[in-house]
Amino acid sequence: MSSFQLSDLEAIVARRAEAPPAESYTAASLAKGPSHCARKFGEEAIEAIIAATEGDHGGLVAESADVLFHLMVVWKARGITLDEVMAELARRTSQSGHAEKASRPKTS
Repeated sequence: MSSFQLSDLEAIVARRAEAPPAESYTAASLAKGPSHCARKFGEEAIEAIIAATEGDHGGLVAESADVLFHLMVVWKARGITLDEVMAELARRTSQSGHAEKASRPKTS
């Protein structure tokens, strides 16, 4: 099992975000703005869905890594931290999924 953690990936994204865009894919993506980052995340999510529906185990592993990376780039673009997301997950998992969903504000 790998000792690599999501916090390691968050640190890498933060470090690469500080590099010149010509030297860092992450910095170049961030320089194009949050909408660009979100679209790239969406593309990767679709590729993961395709791999999952096709039963492509290796493809799904690879695309899942891409999804996690690009999600963290989106978070960086919007000033969201892994700690914030983990706190929200902890809050949600303190009750059943049905109860948590029922407690969400209704949207029209």
